[in-house]
Amino acid sequence: MNAICRRDLRIVFSASGELAMTTQAGPLSVPEKSRRLSDSEVFSTDRIPATVSVHGGKRWNILEGVLATGEAIAVHQSLQPAGVVPNPPHTIQHSELILVQEGTLLFEHEGESEKVGPGGVILVATGTRHAARNVGDGAAKYLVIAIGGDTR
Repeated sequence: MNAICRRDLRIVFSASGELAMTTQAGPLSVPEKSRRLSDSEVFSTDRIPATVSVHGGKRWNILEGVLATGEAIAVHQSLQPAGVVPNPPHTIQHSELILVQEGTLLFEHEGESEKVGPGGVILVATGTRHAARNVGDGAAKYLVIAIGGDTR
């Protein structure tokens, strides 16, 4: 897996004024939901173990914590193989940004659906019942950034 690039994290941190990045050596610790995220650092999926689902999908829990400005945040990267059963539709009580890095997702929400390819960004508003399904020929890789609400 490739490291999360600054461009991917810039979207999250620019809104909170937390853009400066530095390097971090050594393995990352397990994310902590109450961790205060007030120092700049780099998070790399190369140093985070993947969780593998029964359908062959993978998930890397990159970070969880609270920004210096008070918002709870959680970031994970997912890899959804082609032709597998995705997570069922669910409702969230936080905001999510889903950044599609590879492949094509079908984003289903509130009775509507739309295909999203590489470089596309999905905003999932709090209270939205939704699902994302890989509809491409290859794997779909995407970054999920959850902010506020029940993220803590």
